[in-house]
Amino acid sequence: MENRKGVVQMPGSLSTLKALCAAIALLFVVVQPAAAQLSFKPTAEAVQEDKLLGALKEGDKITGRISIPDPMARNLIQPAGRDWRDFQRSKLPVIGGVAILGMLALLAIFLMVRGRIRPERGFSGMKILRFASFERFIHWMTASCFVVLALSGLNISFGRALILPLLGPSAFATLSAYAKIAHDFLAFPFMFGVLVMFLIWIKDNIPGKLDWQWLKQGGGLLGKGSHPPAKRFNAGQKGIFWIVVIGGALMGVSGWFMLFPYLPANVTELQFWTVIHAIIAMLFIAAMLAHIYIGSVGMEGAFDAMGTGEVDLNWAKEHHSLWVEEEQAKGRAPAAGSHAQPAE
Repeated sequence: MENRKGVVQMPGSLSTLKALCAAIALLFVVVQPAAAQLSFKPTAEAVQEDKLLGALKEGDKITGRISIPDPMARNLIQPAGRDWRDFQRSKLPVIGGVAILGMLALLAIFLMVRGRIRPERGFSGMKILRFASFERFIHWMTASCFVVLALSGLNISFGRALILPLLGPSAFATLSAYAKIAHDFLAFPFMFGVLVMFLIWIKDNIPGKLDWQWLKQGGGLLGKGSHPPAKRFNAGQKGIFWIVVIGGALMGVSGWFMLFPYLPANVTELQFWTVIHAIIAMLFIAAMLAHIYIGSVGMEGAFDAMGTGEVDLNWAKEHHSLWVEEEQAKGRAPAAGSHAQPAE
């Protein structure tokens, strides 16, 4: 049908359209609750994230369900792991840098101010046995393992920043792989060496009154003058002994859990031991730098004690006068009547 203006009108089409719209509106009203449930709204209230995380949370971890007999594999999210990662990447390098570089700086200043410590009466040319062959073997075995363990451990903390740019990715990866193998296997002879040193030297490293006097006088290392009396080990050497024993024990226990990570009850406990291992390692290395300095560059004649096992009699009298008297009484050293003078 066409009206006067030429517009075509279709009878019944308007009523049909109205009926269709009404049906759509009715359908929307019926299905609206279901549609609202299926609609996605990226908010915690819509998907109820808080309830989901609350249901999965166990202690300080977000756990799931697994079918394998490894309870640690259930962990989906561990918020404490972020703190552990932050410590390893930012705080530990600072601790290590301050401890190790600080110790090197102090030793350099001490050498410039004090100079190399030499026997006041010179060397006599007469020798006294300081350490037997077995003692020296245990010392050098443990020391060699420690050097490799220290270098390979430092590579973990500083290798990416210091060594990787110098060697390149391929060489650095190879070096790190072999360093890890050495670190894992040399841990066992190191722990054994610390245990043996504890057993053979504990009797001579019990602190006593003489040690306090030695400390008050600075061990005779801070200025010119006579050294305080001491037995086989003075207070400084006793300090190094206990640092090695206690530090070595802590390194051994924490390293044991890292070698066998299934032993800790959970990941948080494993992370705790890795932090202990790392901090003790940095302090341990700093202390051993001081020990190496005094036993080599810092004091003339000291290296002979662990080198050949024999030290000069004048050197022994200056640093361990009471021990020399004990050895002379046992007939293991030149008698008191034989005057130790500088060799011509």
